[in-house]
Amino acid sequence: MRKRISLLAACGIAALGLAATPAHAADPAFTLAGPAEVGLRPHPGQNGGGPQKTSVAFRLVNDTASTFGRQSTFTIDLGGLKGIADVALAKQQGSDCALTEAAVTCKRPALGKGESTVVDLDLRAAEGSKAGATANLTVTGKADGATFQAATTKVRVGGPDLVLERAPLKEQQRPGDKQNLSIVFANEGTEPVRGVVLEMRTTHGIDLLERYDNCSYSEDTGEGRPLNTDWSTVQCLLEGEYEPGSVYGVDGPLTLKAAPHAFADTVTYAVYADGHQPKAGATSKKPAGGKKLAAQQRATAGASARSVDLDPWNNLQEFDFRTKNNADLVAWPVALAGATGETVRADFGFRNNGPAWVAELRSGESVARTDIVLPAGTRATAVPAGCQGVNADGTAREQALGAPRYFCSTGHVVGERERFSYPFELKIEQVVANAAGSVSVGRWTPQGTEGQPWDPNHANDKASVVISAKDGGATPSPTATVTATASPTATASSSATSAGTTGTTGTTSTTGITANGGLAATGSSVGPLALGGAVLVAAGGGLVLAFRRRTGTHA
Repeated sequence: MRKRISLLAACGIAALGLAATPAHAADPAFTLAGPAEVGLRPHPGQNGGGPQKTSVAFRLVNDTASTFGRQSTFTIDLGGLKGIADVALAKQQGSDCALTEAAVTCKRPALGKGESTVVDLDLRAAEGSKAGATANLTVTGKADGATFQAATTKVRVGGPDLVLERAPLKEQQRPGDKQNLSIVFANEGTEPVRGVVLEMRTTHGIDLLERYDNCSYSEDTGEGRPLNTDWSTVQCLLEGEYEPGSVYGVDGPLTLKAAPHAFADTVTYAVYADGHQPKAGATSKKPAGGKKLAAQQRATAGASARSVDLDPWNNLQEFDFRTKNNADLVAWPVALAGATGETVRADFGFRNNGPAWVAELRSGESVARTDIVLPAGTRATAVPAGCQGVNADGTAREQALGAPRYFCSTGHVVGERERFSYPFELKIEQVVANAAGSVSVGRWTPQGTEGQPWDPNHANDKASVVISAKDGGATPSPTATVTATASPTATASSSATSAGTTGTTGTTSTTGITANGGLAATGSSVGPLALGGAVLVAAGGGLVLAFRRRTGTHA
């Protein structure tokens, strides 16, 4: 009887457990997204060129932790657009979408994690459509085991179109030069704009001198900043109503000044309908000096200048400056001392003596390479991120640890007065008398480095790396250059220490070092490393501009 009761009790517990377990997990929910509104230039377009297309992209956001593996179907009902807009699939749209007069239907076999495009459409105002006509374009989704949040875009025929004239700025300048940034814009659309926001962005070497009470000022210094450090952003609200067919000019001075460290810099300036401007920085500030910036209507059409803008690409202009300046990159010497079997810390690197900062704004390529040749008898046991082990002749090798030579990159920005330090851990496998290596800095070559054209002193581009016995034996004095024709410019003495060019003495190490970003004893990657300031390291080939940027490069 006892056994039977126990068995029944166990079955009851199991039944309760089954009842408490849900039949299946909640279905994943996905979000569809698109622009809130798009404007179409009225039929038949400008200058007899035919209706102008406007592109609309609908996206899917999968913020779950996994891929959804079932087929999904997405539908856009086109019935509301009849007589208002003509629809076509964009050229880049794949074969997974079909277009009929009534609808667009797209099928996806699976939905990966993150954000992806569902469909790209090209819209044009239909013949006979009237300015001001509107219709909604809604995309919905359906799949077994999933739910979708629909997205709706309002399509409108006509609207404002702010067009910004290019200012007559000089590309070549010297530190301290000043230029006026003239702002002229027009509304070439079909509807007025109530309130215009003028946005100006300058890179590190360009200052905007004036301050106005109706402008906010901010510095971009955080992660994810575009192009380089220390972008300055100014946004000014120009109150008033800006009528279609009219041209306006800003009546207050806007003076751009090349800073002492200016070199290769950029300014962008744009106008937006109030409410459509990019979000201002979190640290933006407004002055209270009593001056306001305004725009006045001009009598003649000089721009050649709350609905969505018909063509936002002509709202923005940009200009690149070249300032006659130079930057002196100086490699520092390193002296090491240790016994056989010891692991020592060595900080290789260079400093920029300025006066200029240097940035590869367009290409995103590394400004400089540091070429490190290790002294004989030493072996690298930990290497910082950004450094690649190579063979003695500079050719590639698979293993980073144990290489006789290393190439280290700066990223696309080198600030004025900035130091780049690459901390290594070196094991002294054998103390070799008068063993010497070198540290060189310059632009990339297949063989290593050569002097940058904007560096005025190539004699200090190269410095020695010397290792000696720890027992007090003779120690060669490292110099700032190991070339036969150049004179020494610094030594690893106590005075050099105060100047920040000291060599590093060795200490036994059995664990990873955490100073200056940290080193793993296995040679694993670490973060950007710097002494005396943050290292401005950016991914060279992966730039995605936060604002609209034309393709090009700076040397």
